[in-house]
Amino acid sequence: MSDQPVISSQNVWSLGTRRRSLLSAAAGLPFLLHSGSLLAAGDAGPIVETTAGRVRGLRQNGCAVFRGVPYAGGVSGRNRFRAAGEPVPWAGIRDAIRPGPPSIQLAGQSFGIDEPAPGEDCLTLTIWTPAADGRRRPVMVYSHGGGFATGSAASVIQDGTRLARENDVVVVATNHRLGLLGFLYLDEIAGPEYAGSGCNGVRDIAVALRWIAGNIERFGGDPDNVMIFGESGGGAKTSCLYAMPEAVPYFHKASIESGPGIRMTRQEEARETTARVLSELGIAVADWRKLLDVPASDLLKLQLKLGGLPNSGALAGDRRGIGAARLGFGPVVDGYALPTHPFDPVPPEVSRHKPLIVGHNRDEFTFFGMVSGDREAFSLTDASLVQRLRKELPENWERVLEVYRGARPQASPTQLYVAIRSARFSGIGATVIAERKAAQHGAPVFAYRFDYQLERKVPGTDYPLGAMHALDIAFKFDNVDGLAVGGAENFAGARADRIRAGRNMSGLWAAFARSGVPSVSGQPRWPAYDLARRATMLIDAECTVVDDPDAAERRLWASV
Repeated sequence: MSDQPVISSQNVWSLGTRRRSLLSAAAGLPFLLHSGSLLAAGDAGPIVETTAGRVRGLRQNGCAVFRGVPYAGGVSGRNRFRAAGEPVPWAGIRDAIRPGPPSIQLAGQSFGIDEPAPGEDCLTLTIWTPAADGRRRPVMVYSHGGGFATGSAASVIQDGTRLARENDVVVVATNHRLGLLGFLYLDEIAGPEYAGSGCNGVRDIAVALRWIAGNIERFGGDPDNVMIFGESGGGAKTSCLYAMPEAVPYFHKASIESGPGIRMTRQEEARETTARVLSELGIAVADWRKLLDVPASDLLKLQLKLGGLPNSGALAGDRRGIGAARLGFGPVVDGYALPTHPFDPVPPEVSRHKPLIVGHNRDEFTFFGMVSGDREAFSLTDASLVQRLRKELPENWERVLEVYRGARPQASPTQLYVAIRSARFSGIGATVIAERKAAQHGAPVFAYRFDYQLERKVPGTDYPLGAMHALDIAFKFDNVDGLAVGGAENFAGARADRIRAGRNMSGLWAAFARSGVPSVSGQPRWPAYDLARRATMLIDAECTVVDDPDAAERRLWASV
């Protein structure tokens, strides 16, 4: 599978700029309005001594919660574009009851409650723990979605209360640099002080993992049993961390969800993007330090302008450009912070012995069709399906359509299109990662497909959202209830079996964090993936293990 579409730094960048349209009431789905149950006022929580000073959290809903805890120093002013340093110590007790600011982005992208405005100095984390008692529980460190451009640790749907409380684990989420401020490649023009600049947004998470190693035991976590996981852009960040030497010593297992980052931006594309940034700002290469004085708001405007511009004609079929097809900002394979593409041509040797979960949602595309307002996609005819596939897959559309029609003889044109687009977004990439990890013959890899069907329709159509992109977040955090207000349906819909599905997925992930083997009571055993059986867990209210699901389609993508 050398030339299949894969999740790349640019794919994820584009996703971040589109994601907000769905996650808002304007999309006709008011599910991120919050009842207050998870973020209700709590009692004064324990005081914990960190390496930089004492913090006081809140006791809420059976957990101690610490928000806005600094894990690194400032990254603005003279520190802009540099690697994050140690947090500045403070005297006395610091209240950790409000989220820290998200990285610079447009307002309304992160969906947090009581969240400050975005800011450059954003390197804080949130910790949910059953108790700060030194019991050494498994630690689950989450990287938020939103591509490499938007999002934060405070998004209500990824609140860690229930996951931590019901499974006796410690959950941590980080804010880290995004977009231009997190991924502008300056290594070749700025000197050794800026080495790794094209990966700073993910390197920030590595710094957080190092902080966790030195502090989490005081919060009731085990620094010797840390899992990293993330969805969409967070999945791609997790792929990078899995291949990043400075992160590897501080985690022990990983899960990559609907964001299989196989390849990241190459140096040549990153170099071109940097040149364009300087040109747009009227800054000569020799005067690059003027970047330190440009207002962050101006850099954000430029980031948004450059995010979707064509680059090098790679989309027109330059196979060398897979994974770096457009200008944008994401991790750079720089030979320093990120020595290789995360999973191309092989998985990283540095994580050979770290167990992995990888998977995707069955109907990823319904999210994107809704976000883009592409209502026509949900009422296709045979003719309009062919028209779309001719444009999107000019060299292979006939073969793709033949295989999908043969495998799904009862499917409508729209169902075929959703399946094809969902596979191309993450299904193919998840399979590639599972295959390559299994072939490494190190730690096991576990493959899944999230199948729970959201019953609501794509607004303005009669087509169900199904297992859309991002739906799994609510289930892995067991936030399938209580995420509604004023009688509105909650994020996970109204079906009663959503409760069981949420407990299944959150239980599987917590068990994996605990032991490296995902399992949950009442559901089938989840076998490791191998190249003979290809066992895959289909996650739902009743989970099922299927060997080589959609085998004909898998073989198709491997061959084209």
